[in-house]
Amino acid sequence: MADLDSDSRQLLAPEADREVHPGPMNIQFDSSDLRPNRPFHVEPTNIVSVSDVLQRVSDRASAMNKRIHYYSRLAAPADQALVAPDHVVPAPEERYVYSPLGSAYKLQSCPEGSGKNTSLVTIFMIWNTMMGTSILSIPWGIKQAGFTTGVCVILLMGLLTLYCCYRVLRSRATIPSVDTSAWEFPDVCRHYFGAFGQWSSLLFSLVSLIGAMVVYWVLMSNFLFNTGKFMFNFIHHINDTDAALSTNDSNPVTCPSAGSGRPDNGSAVFSANATGLQQFERWWDKSRTVPFYLVGLLLPLLNFKSPSFFSKFNVLGTVSIVYLTFLVTLKAARLGFHLEFHWFTPTEFFVPEIRSRFPQLTGVLTLAFFIHNCVITLLKNNKNQENNVRDLAVAYLLVTLTYLYIGVLVFASFPSPPLPKDCIEQNFLDNFPSTDILSFVARIFLLFQMVTVYPLLGYLARVQLLGHVFGDPYPSIFHVLVLNLIIVGAGVSMACLYPNIGGIIRYSGAACGLAFVFVYPSLTYILSLRQEDRLTWPSLLFHALLIVLGLANLVAQFFM
Repeated sequence: MADLDSDSRQLLAPEADREVHPGPMNIQFDSSDLRPNRPFHVEPTNIVSVSDVLQRVSDRASAMNKRIHYYSRLAAPADQALVAPDHVVPAPEERYVYSPLGSAYKLQSCPEGSGKNTSLVTIFMIWNTMMGTSILSIPWGIKQAGFTTGVCVILLMGLLTLYCCYRVLRSRATIPSVDTSAWEFPDVCRHYFGAFGQWSSLLFSLVSLIGAMVVYWVLMSNFLFNTGKFMFNFIHHINDTDAALSTNDSNPVTCPSAGSGRPDNGSAVFSANATGLQQFERWWDKSRTVPFYLVGLLLPLLNFKSPSFFSKFNVLGTVSIVYLTFLVTLKAARLGFHLEFHWFTPTEFFVPEIRSRFPQLTGVLTLAFFIHNCVITLLKNNKNQENNVRDLAVAYLLVTLTYLYIGVLVFASFPSPPLPKDCIEQNFLDNFPSTDILSFVARIFLLFQMVTVYPLLGYLARVQLLGHVFGDPYPSIFHVLVLNLIIVGAGVSMACLYPNIGGIIRYSGAACGLAFVFVYPSLTYILSLRQEDRLTWPSLLFHALLIVLGLANLVAQFFM
């Protein structure tokens, strides 16, 4: 009986003793209880069909609604107030923000303008979200475009993507007749373009996510292969710089794709114990075996219902970028600068300053500067909303400077002669031998970071696809397993057949950038001006030019 009385006191509070305030749905809450600030609401993932007349919600949301109504009727409001238990009242909403090749992490949702992040924290969050593995391909992109052209393209793409991101940020303000405080950019697209806008934005978002996951699988295979190769060479005292065109000094740089036109996909031939070496090469091959070894590690992680555990390792992304900056600075100081300027004619060791393959760099940069899918969410947490545009511009400036710093230093310090600049790999770490200690540490950092980010990206792909199709991001283990097998299969296939991260990044970047970076921000702005009778010819032509540039960026990737 004492236990029953104790339970009653936890749920039922006499009205005479405490001030009671009626809550939503006629539920009365104790004023000292913070849970009234968490009213029941139907989250977007619980809406399984939408029409002009009715919104039908999922069974889970409906059941929670009925539970709260049930608790509201357990006691007479005139006598006592009911405090609903924690497992009934929904928890505060959590959001995951991500840039496909940058960071992905959990961000606590809050009303717009009520966040606690200072401008400095907001700028760092945007920089940290955008920075990622695409930085490994920036030197290769500069080589493809030519040094002078590459620097100009990075600056120009930074400005274009910043302006389009600004248009995304301001897009909700162009709809004054509707409360858009809780909207994201796909909601704006749905407002202007209906179901087509909603599903097309979902499609291109999935392209960016799955493209990033494929790139991650290729890179993880690369880093795991080189890590195992480093250990084997260290144990057997093998110097692998003799197997490829390289510099013969204390800071060796290699050209693994010399004469092949594609990245090295296997072990080199060393003068070591023949039997042991053959066995190692047979079971430890970059394109035939290592991509399959990752399946046993990552496929189970993709099936977790919640990725909260992996979001705790976001700091690894920052550590990796800082270490890469240190590595590049140290290597450049030791190697020195090797530059010659030839505007149109290539030489034996140097590429011309202007090359027709510059669209390959624009494709990479479209994904490297991509944050348009989550910029609204990130800036909602800014304490000073009036500084949003300034903070966004400063963050883009820092990202641009980081890309320029890494790209220019790697390109300029690449030792030409004796190696031609065309030897710069799509992953510039491949230009350092597996026996290089500093590069080995960088690969370990990046491998561990990607292993923790990959399940987060898989979770986001699951939420976007299964949440929209079935109304539940985890309808059953069968649905989730089938989706994960498809994603993993795509990664393994590309790691075996087309392990070129620069190519994968530029194709997926140009595809998703066409929609999120160029077309939708420009079209929504044009339509809003037209509705307000403020559309002018200069504005129309400028934004139409942005759409044409986005389309040309995508088409050009297939002719490079």
